[in-house]
Amino acid sequence: MSSLIGFIGFGAMACRMGANLRKAGYRIAAYTPSGKGGDGDVPFLPTPRALAQEADIVIACVPDDEALEQSMSGPDGALAGMKAGGLLINTSSVAPETSTALAAQGAAIGVTVLDAPVAGSTPEAESANLVVLVGGHAADVARAQPIFDAIGRLTIHAGPSGSGSKLKLVINGIMGATLAVVAEGVTYGLASGLERDMLFDALDAVPVISPHHKRKLKAAKAGDFSPQFPTRLMQKDMRLLMTDAARQMAPMPATAAATQSLSLTRRRYPNEDYSSLFAVMEDMVANDDTP
Repeated sequence: MSSLIGFIGFGAMACRMGANLRKAGYRIAAYTPSGKGGDGDVPFLPTPRALAQEADIVIACVPDDEALEQSMSGPDGALAGMKAGGLLINTSSVAPETSTALAAQGAAIGVTVLDAPVAGSTPEAESANLVVLVGGHAADVARAQPIFDAIGRLTIHAGPSGSGSKLKLVINGIMGATLAVVAEGVTYGLASGLERDMLFDALDAVPVISPHHKRKLKAAKAGDFSPQFPTRLMQKDMRLLMTDAARQMAPMPATAAATQSLSLTRRRYPNEDYSSLFAVMEDMVANDDTP
């Protein structure tokens, strides 16, 4: 029989990755705290440990460090159910030190752990066009390569354990900070009297705006902030980046300012797409009574 891949977390990204893995011939099972996910054809097990006991390979796809700790540790955690020689792939965006600690926990029981967060949102997950950012030994990355090939278009071996998590923070930091700059440009344009549709259309036409942010501009123009990447997750990644940047004494003043804007956006629109920052900024201009 084909290998069974057990997903811990089966939300918007994981269920799409799971669908592509099934197309590649793998069997899929899952665990979520609610016992529910985005695909009714996938069996759900009651605990992470029960899932790990059945699965040949475990993929974790949870929202943050706390959720990863809850699903990995303790008597019902995945590590308690994994066998020596097993493979755990953590696609969650977490702090680099969390990834290295998990790798050490796995090594202590003979389990290989790769930190493998992905670059891309739900459209890329659905079309198997993710970029997989992997931290771990080269031989272990090669072992997991068929899985990465099924969910993504490119695998980048970033270095030893924790490197995938670091690269993910670099990418998301640039993504979040750049969106904040674009939103500020829109805010100035609206405040100065430029016609709204013309402004959004002009920015969509110029090469200085990335394809990703053009997609966000189109959504903002229409007022559609359906969550491809929820604000709560983007703000969380920015926070992790700023924390580790301070530890590394890496000055990031522009990213720090963008993090503040995304913190405000998370307070207002936690579960909408992080591009709802446009709505926050536009609302400030629209409700400004300055003569």
